[in-house]
Parts: sequence; C-alpha cells; structure tokens
Amino acid sequence: MANNTAKIVRFHSLGGPEVLQIKEEPIPVPGRGEALLNVKAIGLNRAEVMFRNGRYLESPVLPSKLGYEAAGVVAAVGPDVDKSWIGKKASTVPGFLMTNYGVYGEVALVPASALAVYPEKLTPEEGTSIWMQYLTAYGALIANARIGKGDFVIITAASSSVGIAAIEMAKAEGAISIATTRTSKKKAVLVEVGAAHVIATDEEGFVARVKEITGGKGARVIFDPIGGKGVTALAEAAAYEGIIFEYGALAPEPTSFPLFAALGKGLTVRGYTVREILSVPDLKAKAVKYVFDHVAAGRFKPRIDRVFPLAHIVEAHRYMESNQQIGKIVVTV
Repeated sequence: MANNTAKIVRFHSLGGPEVLQIKEEPIPVPGRGEALLNVKAIGLNRAEVMFRNGRYLESPVLPSKLGYEAAGVVAAVGPDVDKSWIGKKASTVPGFLMTNYGVYGEVALVPASALAVYPEKLTPEEGTSIWMQYLTAYGALIANARIGKGDFVIITAASSSVGIAAIEMAKAEGAISIATTRTSKKKAVLVEVGAAHVIATDEEGFVARVKEITGGKGARVIFDPIGGKGVTALAEAAAYEGIIFEYGALAPEPTSFPLFAALGKGLTVRGYTVREILSVPDLKAKAVKYVFDHVAAGRFKPRIDRVFPLAHIVEAHRYMESNQQIGKIVVTV
C-alpha cells in the first residue's frame, strides 16, 4: 500500500475467475455513516462467485468491486461515526449490498454499521471467517426454526463454511444433524466437526437413510443452499409440518415446488437470506452476540481450508469453484 493509494480488486466484465483484476486506486475517504478498514484478511463466499458471474440477487454495476467479509484495523471513520472505532480490530458483518460496497483489497470502505469486534483470541484469518457463516445459520435455525433438543436437521452442502457452522449450531442446541455430501471423501471431517450423521448422496439412498435415522418420521428442519431438482427428495425426507429453508441457488436447473409432498405433509418451503436478520437492528444485535459468545467460548471454531495471498485472488476463486474445500477460503493482504 502506497501512502495515498491501495490495491483494490475489480472486475470489468462478467465471467470466470480471470475477470478479477487488481488495480491501484486512491484510498477513499469515509463519508457519513462509513468507515475505512485497513484489511488484513478476506473471507471468500459463494455469493461473490455468483455475483461475479451475474447470477446473484443483485446485478453488478461494472466496473464492480466485490466481497462481503474482511478483518483488519479501522483506519478512519465518517464525520458522524463514533471516533472510538479508530485503531480497533474489527471484521465486517455482511449487512450491505455488493452493488454499493466491496471488501476485496488492501483497504475497504464499508458502512460503519457493518463493523463488529471479533473475539480477541482469533487471528484476522479466523476473524474474517465467522459472521457470514454463523449469522446465516443462526437466522434460519435459531431465529426462525428455533431448533432444540431432539430436532432432526438436514444440512446439505455440509462441507461449506455455512454447512459446518450449521452442524456446530445444531450440536450446541441439542439438535441432531444429518449432514449431506456427495461422496465419502469428506465424511470423516464432517463427523469431526460434530455431525451426528453423514449421508454420501452419490453412494447411499438419501431418503431411505433419513427415514432410518429419524425412525420413519423425517427431519423437521432442512437447510439447503442448492435448490433445483434435489428439493423433491428433501420434501420426501421432511417430517410432517417440516420446514425447508432455501438459502442459495447453486443448482444449474430451475427449482420446482414439491407440491404433492407439501400438500401431504403441510410443509413450508421458504426462501431465506441472512439479510432478514441483519436488516432488523434488534435481531442483528442478538445474532451477533450469540455468535460472538459461542466463538469466544470455543463451541464454534471457524475452520479455514486454505489461505491465498491477495495477488492470487484469481486462483482463490478458481479453488472455490472446484468445490474441494471443507470450510472457509481466506485471502491475506
């Protein structure tokens, strides 16, 4: 970082990882309600891959920044922001739109409301790896489904950072997690992070295994970022009056509504994003405290799969698209 410029990642066209470019840009001055973070570590999320491809909830305005999660030190704040933030270690809660802000770079201009102090014992790499995953799981499993002792919870794409967060959360609340992964390759790690049961969907009959595990009842709560044709099997594996949270759209094909299973079981199938809780100040404060307390107590431990330097941001995105990771991919600055 030079005195008045910093390296910032932008993309000028939609497409694969290679569209990401590192540019030297003037360091921005925070305006009203904003803060400037000197970035130490960036946590990557699947949302950023979709945003870069033009397949996200919002469409990028080119040339676009990207990125939700960064950890670092607050360097400056806007005129109406509490000055005591300056010099503090903080990471960003993803309660903003990537069409307005992006954190990939040596500095990140963010809304001051997105700053959160992370537990002192965490490294910046761990500090950037908590909010998106745990808050996403919290909003669905705790705030909405109110999971508790004995509840069966199906967690698909379980080796993702959000999947692992959901496994840890189910365990902390006394619920019984049924984690899914395509092959047996990631099974041992999912058990290690606390999954009560793991189903390798390419190798086992998914619905039959769920029925077996739940004594024929099915799972009350299903937490799925994939969608597509797989929702039919999830509905079959759901309990009477169960709820299916669709929090992503990773499947290449459209998602059809499982009408007959929904009619027969009185199912709820609902779209969900972390913004639901982050847009309500009281809910957000409660969620952030829950995550902070569980991380500080060691009940939740962010799992970092691999670390890349900022100069290798293209390779980091390529790795994320390979789906090999178990946990979070982090980029250091």
